[in-house]
Amino acid sequence: MKGVKALPQEERPRERLVRHGASVLGDRELLAVILGTGSSGQNVLELSRYLLKDGWQALSRRPAQELLQIKGLGQAKVALLLAALEIGNRVKRQELRNQIGGPDDVIMLVEDMMRLNQEEFRVLFLNTKNQVLAVETVFRGGLDQVEVFPREIFHRAIGWSSASIIVVHNHPSGDPEPSQADRLLTVRLEEAGDLLGIPVLDHVVVGRTVHVSIHKGRLTQLSNSVQISG
Repeated sequence: MKGVKALPQEERPRERLVRHGASVLGDRELLAVILGTGSSGQNVLELSRYLLKDGWQALSRRPAQELLQIKGLGQAKVALLLAALEIGNRVKRQELRNQIGGPDDVIMLVEDMMRLNQEEFRVLFLNTKNQVLAVETVFRGGLDQVEVFPREIFHRAIGWSSASIIVVHNHPSGDPEPSQADRLLTVRLEEAGDLLGIPVLDHVVVGRTVHVSIHKGRLTQLSNSVQISG
C-alpha cells in the first residue's frame, strides 16, 4: 500500500486543505490531516477509512481506551482525534443554542448522557423561537430509574420565562426504548405544560448509541412523583 507521500503533492490532503480550504476535502481526507500518518502496511487514508466506517458520530462515541487498541493509533493521535471531535461538537452545540429543530439537535446538547452509568433527567428551556435559554440536570437517579417531580420542572421553566420545554433522560442499559412509565410521564408532563401554557415539545430517551423521541410531533409542529425505569 503506497503512502500519502507517494501521491502528487497537489493531491495530498494537507496541501489541498491549505491551498483550497477544508471544505474541499472528504471525510477520510479530513481525518487523515488530523492523524498525520498511518502504520506499517496501512497508510493514513486507509486508517481513516477504517475509523469512519460507521460515520463521525459513531467514532466520536468510542472511548479512548478502545481507540488505543487500534493499530496505528497511539496516545498522541487518539488525543488529537478526540480533541478535534470535541471541538466540532462544541461548535455545533453553540450553533444549536440558536434554535432546536428536532431530536437530533437535542442530542447534540446532551451527547454526554450516552456515557452515563446512572439515570439523569434534563430539561431544555426554550423561548418562543425554540432557542435554548438553558439546559439543566433537574433530577439524578440510580442504575435503572430516576424520580421525577413535574412541579419542580415547571417551577424552573417559569423561572426561565420559558415558552416551551424539552425533557430528556437516559437509559444506562443502552436500550432507549421507552417504558410504559416513560410514556405515562410524558403524558402527565404534557398535560401539566398545556395547563400552564408551557408545552412539552418532546421527551427524548437516550441509549448508548441511539435515541428515541416519544413525541417528536410536537417539536416538529410547533404533581406527584413518578418513577421512570430504564
